[in-house]
Amino acid sequence: MTILNHITLEALPRLPIAEIVALPAGELARLQREADDALRKAKFTVTWLDSALTQKYADRARQARAEGEKDNGTVRFEDDGVTVVADLPKKVEWDQRDLADLVERIKAEGEDPRDYVEVSLKVSERKYGSWPTHIRSLFEPARTVRAGKETFELLVEQEGV
Repeated sequence: MTILNHITLEALPRLPIAEIVALPAGELARLQREADDALRKAKFTVTWLDSALTQKYADRARQARAEGEKDNGTVRFEDDGVTVVADLPKKVEWDQRDLADLVERIKAEGEDPRDYVEVSLKVSERKYGSWPTHIRSLFEPARTVRAGKETFELLVEQEGV
């Protein structure tokens, strides 16, 4: 009877890639499942802890911002010898239709809107695929297709299924 030594997730980062590549597919599948499970658990733990920190410190952070006459940004305060850094980032959103109208007004006044705004044009790939050929051919010189990051999922067939 042979006893297999399974590689642990903790040991995996210490192994040379060549040794990992040489592992049987079943072992790689097990490691992938364990890593995915560990990641899910870690994300849940971070979310749970963040919820507790928010519950504990949100009011004090809000008070510190009010005292500093700030609506957002970073504030610091002490809790039992520990410095708490609370960051509430500013999230600015611009109405795209209003911006488009403003760009047209700036153009009409003879100025270059690029001096004031960044303009980004996008084409939906789904819409592009449904366009008539003569329209698509106009856009093709401006289109570049690159491959994304390839991923692999290892599925082990269940015995008796």
